[in-house]
Amino acid sequence: MLTAVDHVQLAAPPGTEDALRTYYTGALGMTEIPKPPVLAARGGCWFQAGAVQLHLGIEEAPAGGGKCHCRPSAKAHPGLRVTAIEAYAQRLTAHGARVEWDGDLPGHRRFYSWDPVGNRLEFLEPVPAALPESG
Repeated sequence: MLTAVDHVQLAAPPGTEDALRTYYTGALGMTEIPKPPVLAARGGCWFQAGAVQLHLGIEEAPAGGGKCHCRPSAKAHPGLRVTAIEAYAQRLTAHGARVEWDGDLPGHRRFYSWDPVGNRLEFLEPVPAALPESG
């Protein structure tokens, strides 16, 4: 039986950890958490805010040489619940992050943002149901 999502892992090309740290800790306000030593040797970085963990794993070039094929998906993304979504969007734009609002999910305010390597993240906040008019 599934009980929770432990973390979401996104891919990043080698050498992008500092740019990722700036976005995830600075713009998003997450805290970097230490990786276990055996995993830290692989590069990448992990971030946490409350119960939410995002892991950025380094995608190396294929064995035998060649170029890294790390290419973020145009559609795949984690959906992250936030409070005070307007203020959160303003925080991201103040840090130079792209914010794109989308009104297509009934009952929610939401926007997308992209990290420095192109991973798309969705931020959403439920809209309180309208109260019935008293009469």
